[in-house]
Amino acid sequence: MTDAPTPTPADADLVLKLYELRREEVMRASRSTVLQWLPKSAEECVAITRWDHPDNAAYRQVSSYFEMAFGFARHGAVHPELLAEGCGEGLFLFAKVRPWLAQVREATRTDAFRSAEWVAENTARGQELMPAIEARIASLRDASA
Repeated sequence: MTDAPTPTPADADLVLKLYELRREEVMRASRSTVLQWLPKSAEECVAITRWDHPDNAAYRQVSSYFEMAFGFARHGAVHPELLAEGCGEGLFLFAKVRPWLAQVREATRTDAFRSAEWVAENTARGQELMPAIEARIASLRDASA
């Protein structure tokens, strides 16, 4: 878990700015697309990273946005616990890919989801949220089978 000091008003300001960016029209549409994406295999996780996949642009926008935000926490630019508290959606995306993370990294980039993984594993809030998020995703996968 992180041992970051108490969040500052600057941390809160950055988290609010990140939230405002999530409300931008194209980002909202991309988030909606990615929210509906429910991979059931490593192949599906890798497929969406290909330029010819119809949801690739939305996936790139959302995954890179949350990876950037989580990177701020990993590198100490924002309080990790405060960010994790407000970015459950980014952890939700990471949890969709996590079962096949090794294959995704092998097929795409060795550092794919590195910052999301860090938040999930190194913040108390991430550790608290991930089991519930993963259970929810498993339930959605079962329901769609």
